[in-house]
Amino acid sequence: MLVASIMDSAACSVRSSAWLPAKGWLGEWVTQPFLVLPLFVFFFQMLSLIPRRYGRRWLRSLVCASALIYLTVLFPPAVRFAETVLVKQIPHDSGKAADAVVILGRGEPLNPSRVEVAAKLWEEKRAPLIFASGIWDAPKIVEQLHGKGIPDQDLTGEGCSRTTYENAKFTAEVLKPQGIKRILLVTDAPHMLRSQLTFQNFGFTVIPVPSSGLPELSRGDRARMVMYEYAGLVSYGLMGRFSPKEALKTSLLPALERVEKLGKP
Repeated sequence: MLVASIMDSAACSVRSSAWLPAKGWLGEWVTQPFLVLPLFVFFFQMLSLIPRRYGRRWLRSLVCASALIYLTVLFPPAVRFAETVLVKQIPHDSGKAADAVVILGRGEPLNPSRVEVAAKLWEEKRAPLIFASGIWDAPKIVEQLHGKGIPDQDLTGEGCSRTTYENAKFTAEVLKPQGIKRILLVTDAPHMLRSQLTFQNFGFTVIPVPSSGLPELSRGDRARMVMYEYAGLVSYGLMGRFSPKEALKTSLLPALERVEKLGKP
């Protein structure tokens, strides 16, 4: 049986980014219209100081349009539509077995539903090992799974990751040396697309198994989660976190060889 101890957060080599607390604050702030709309009003009034020849009317129209789009995005039907678009990108569970179940923590309210999914997959013998990932959630998830009767030797994880990228990075560092390549990935449905693409980037074959639990969230929390996922998809895409590293090396190899030949006398 493959066994690995949980990577203790106190032993993590990764440094905490100052952006992480700011990201949480920004996510909370952007879903509060009574805090955001005064900012639109402020910009609208400040534009009155700009001479007309510099496009003051056009800039004011842009501010008004941005405010309208912002309110539309927060409207519940718009949130549901945006969430549906995310969920429809997730492939259906193929039912195949895997080397491990990887469960991503995302805060106390969402953990119980993914614990249920992971336990069911283990009971159905879809994978012999459950791996929990997340600096604040992994120990709690392992404890909850143990409480469901899953033996210690089938439970492991890492307690270092603070982001989805680090979830994949540290999971790969622990599981890939053990020969684990195919995983059943468990997280909430809006988070699944970004998680799947990121884990594939680290060489895993991913079978997505979304958990439920979002109906328990408030309207503001749900809107913030969906908006955060779209922002995450854009930022991860721009940073190249969805491009398989080995495939990238392979595609660049011919060009590098040509450059090396040109540099030879």
